[in-house]
Amino acid sequence: MAVLSSKQVLKDNKTTDPSSITSLTLTHKALSDVSCLSEFENLQRLDLGFNNLTSLEGLKLCLNLKWLSVVQNKLQSLKGIEGLSKLTVLNAGKNKLKSMDEVSGLVNLRALILNDNDIVPICKLDKMKELNTLVLSRNPISGIGHSLAKINSLTKLSLSNCQLHGIDSSLKSCTELKELRLAHNDIKTLPSELAFNIKLQNLDIGNNVIMKRSDLKVLSSLVNLKNLNLQGNPIAEKEDLAKKVKKQMPHLQILNAKPIEKAMKKEEGGIVDDENGSDHHEESTFLENDIVKKSKKSSKNGKNAADTAETVLTDPDIHKESKLKKEKINEFDKASGRKRKEELVQAEKRTNFDTGEEQKHKKQKKSEVLPENASNVEDKETAKKSSKKAKQNKASAIDDGETPFSDLFVSDLSDPLTSSRKDGNHKTLQNVDAAAGLATFPKKKKQNKNLVTGAAALQLSSASDEIGLGGPSTWGD
Repeated sequence: MAVLSSKQVLKDNKTTDPSSITSLTLTHKALSDVSCLSEFENLQRLDLGFNNLTSLEGLKLCLNLKWLSVVQNKLQSLKGIEGLSKLTVLNAGKNKLKSMDEVSGLVNLRALILNDNDIVPICKLDKMKELNTLVLSRNPISGIGHSLAKINSLTKLSLSNCQLHGIDSSLKSCTELKELRLAHNDIKTLPSELAFNIKLQNLDIGNNVIMKRSDLKVLSSLVNLKNLNLQGNPIAEKEDLAKKVKKQMPHLQILNAKPIEKAMKKEEGGIVDDENGSDHHEESTFLENDIVKKSKKSSKNGKNAADTAETVLTDPDIHKESKLKKEKINEFDKASGRKRKEELVQAEKRTNFDTGEEQKHKKQKKSEVLPENASNVEDKETAKKSSKKAKQNKASAIDDGETPFSDLFVSDLSDPLTSSRKDGNHKTLQNVDAAAGLATFPKKKKQNKNLVTGAAALQLSSASDEIGLGGPSTWGD
């Protein structure tokens, strides 16, 4: 357990003036008392994550705080932050909070993150007119009630891994909602009032107890929905689900974390890749060939071809025979391939031998005509050409577009990701652009305009700055 001292803070920041400090990161220091921070009147950004704090009373005089993280401490209450009216981002996830009543008066909050606590009731948040991100996942919350009745600014809401039995009309006022996570609950149906959330784009209701398509009838009203997860529900086991969902929601792109078109092809019995990357088309072709052969043979004996085909399809011995044929053909193909490869190797050896003998013969003939020191001159010329070619290859590596950039300029580059973490700002992308300016690729006309995309972009961007400011969701649950 450690007590933070203002003297140490000033020393670490190389200053003697407390008013000059506006941002502090004090994570992983086993701190239990931070009351000295009341001296830093201009403090706006404070990260106290991963410490041993049991109270936030020491922060009640930090009236200029706008961003506060106390994630993973030992807090049972948020008392002390009631007067921090300038707060826009509060992250108190992974504590032991039983209530969130203290935040109800923080009218400027844009992001409130309280996941992994022991919160049961959601307090009324109707005073938060700018709140756009609310994360309450992994709390024993059984109902939403009227707590979100007047929050029409909310765009991201997570209530996954709670104890919800339904959402009823509790989200009716959240008309700006774009992302909704309700996975791992006991929800049986989606209410018709969800139609008011017309801007919804991502909906995760996986691992609930939805059984019938009629329980999802409201989804046809969500014309902007692009991503839907139903995995882990009884309805997800039904046949032709993708086809029926697509008919109900023509604009849907992703179903159960896969492109919906691919899911539909799988249901229609198309060629589907298995775990080893092979397909089942070849095996079915063998079986069809056997059916045709057996049918022809039976027709000669006076039997009905259709009856014979049906017998073949249901006969396990025929399937076994077809499988054996397939294995034999595969073995034959492999053996033929090995034999052909050996022949090519032998032919290449003979060619190399013949070429070597021919070069040797030419060299001997040339040495008979030229003076004794001419061979040395020739060797020097060859070495000179080889050296020139090697230099050309090295230079062209910059232009080939295949050589890793870091391999060419390792000594000149600093780590942009590390530098961005140290100063905690958003200059990472500029750093990457500046570093990329060290190399030119004249032969490569087309270059990626987006240097950092997808998951990498999320890693380079500061989640704490984006969240609560209408930026992309960076939730990890």
